[in-house]
Amino acid sequence: MNTRNILIVGATILAIFTSIASISYSALFAEIDLAANSAAPQAPVKIEIVAGSSLSRVAAELGEAGFLRSPIIFKLMARVRGVENSIRTGEYELQPGITPVQLLDKIVNGESVQYRITLVEGWTFEQALQAIWSADNIVPSLDGLSMAEVSASMNLGRENPEGLLYPDTYFYTKGTSDIELLLRASEKLNTVLSDAWAARLGALPYADQYEALTMASIIEKESASNSERGLIAAVFVSRMELGMRLQSDPTVIYGMGDRYAGNIRREDLSEQTPYNTYRIGGLPPTPIALSGEESIVAALNPEQTDYLYFVAKGDGSHHFSRTLDEHNAAVREYQLQIAN
Repeated sequence: MNTRNILIVGATILAIFTSIASISYSALFAEIDLAANSAAPQAPVKIEIVAGSSLSRVAAELGEAGFLRSPIIFKLMARVRGVENSIRTGEYELQPGITPVQLLDKIVNGESVQYRITLVEGWTFEQALQAIWSADNIVPSLDGLSMAEVSASMNLGRENPEGLLYPDTYFYTKGTSDIELLLRASEKLNTVLSDAWAARLGALPYADQYEALTMASIIEKESASNSERGLIAAVFVSRMELGMRLQSDPTVIYGMGDRYAGNIRREDLSEQTPYNTYRIGGLPPTPIALSGEESIVAALNPEQTDYLYFVAKGDGSHHFSRTLDEHNAAVREYQLQIAN
């Protein structure tokens, strides 16, 4: 072969390699076109990698959807990197500007779409469960079960699961089950409650952490003001120590259940229920709501005071009294203000 032919062949080979390199670079580093799969130009697109998917299957599906120019080069890149068996199942969001290389990193690192749900202080267990069932992409597994059956499914060791969740914001991925979220909220409560119990103030009239949680739930329902919770805890702890009834309206309301229509009547205060603390001594048998950390800490660290009574002032705060006469005068004053 003469020199001229060698040069021609060499140029051809170089052109081929250059073309392959150009195609490979474009296939790996050019922005993915999302337009054909999005509701609006430059809008993010979600894809899902289901359990059991192989790299070949994922690459083929991404190619068919128009997200990869060359599924083969995508697979080769994964193999060169040694991650062909490391892709993770889940739902992934592709943002405008993402490249195939970045997409591979995303699915290897498991950077799947995160959803969020907030369980609110003062909710009942049933309200929390309904919120979970209403959330996006939750798989229901407890629908149709009684609260006792739900409690048994969670291994809570109590027939009534009331109050045994921690109110917080929880993040989850598509396909998470309702019981997975409940168990996370239960475990978080156990941690917060145990830490607060270990740091509690001296001798308190609780037999165990569960009774402290029950008190915390009453405090949670009595006031939304963090500054008052220590005082409310002090009133209830003092009343328990003196053998006085707690006389907490939220416990009465909880005991009424669906019969509560927005106000408490005199006959409601006289009704004998396990939760009517105008009629029973000590604490009700279970918490009455989800307790936040502030209420749990307050129940275990009441302020030092000789207050024995409090009444709502109508503005979200309370008036605290030491004697019954002072309390009755405050009740008349603030009830009159509320009425006007």
